[in-house]
Amino acid sequence: MSSQPNILFIDIETSPIFGAVWKMWDNNLSLDMIKDDWYILSYCAKWAGDNKAILYNDCRETLEDDYDLLSELWSLLNSADIIIGHNLDKFDIKKINARFILNGFTPPSPYGTIDTLKMAKKTFNFTSNKLEYLTDKLCESKKLKHGKFPGYSLWKECLQGNEEAWEEMMEYNIMDVVSLEELYNVLKPWYPNHPVIYTPEEDSDEHVCPKCGGKHLQKRGFYATKAGIKYQRFQCQECFGWSKSRYQEKTDKAVRELMPTSL
Repeated sequence: MSSQPNILFIDIETSPIFGAVWKMWDNNLSLDMIKDDWYILSYCAKWAGDNKAILYNDCRETLEDDYDLLSELWSLLNSADIIIGHNLDKFDIKKINARFILNGFTPPSPYGTIDTLKMAKKTFNFTSNKLEYLTDKLCESKKLKHGKFPGYSLWKECLQGNEEAWEEMMEYNIMDVVSLEELYNVLKPWYPNHPVIYTPEEDSDEHVCPKCGGKHLQKRGFYATKAGIKYQRFQCQECFGWSKSRYQEKTDKAVRELMPTSL
């Protein structure tokens, strides 16, 4: 049996920064021009493989006070081994961390991150790397388009306490996470820099797919290092990702090398 990490998909929505400006374009706000700073309006999270439990909360009852929401986010991140999101490393995680430290939270336990935006940019040259475009082209679950409240009007109406707008925000946030998980699973076998997530149990000689944990593997040739050392190469028949054995083929097959890694 391979170990089962806790993998969390996540997406947040934040409020805008309100400030004083004198023109529509090329504005630079100084700190004394800011009237209201941003905070986290809502979040949606989902544990990998759990299609029944969608975790969601927002600040509709406590505008400008996201402390309770942050407490929930902290517990989720503290329980996760891997966190997955779109533009996660540049936006979501840094925004969450900023709100954590400003509200007196300590760092959650360490976790790894996988950013589907980086996966798309690294491996492909799509017309657009936006979540809306990628899920529309590659997934059955589509990123939700704004309905009654297009663009900024959704945020504006939520901040004014419009319950209908909050319901649309919830649907929008949840669908982002549902489509995100499907997009990740589509991109995963193609991504050459995918981290090792699944490993065999200690002292086990079996080989599992390091990307999905699958055991239905086919031997497909060999991977050779620059030193001429060969390793058996596998293709997973569940996610179709590639990996290599932990054992050398050239000399002694019982010599253990690195844990399974993606090619």
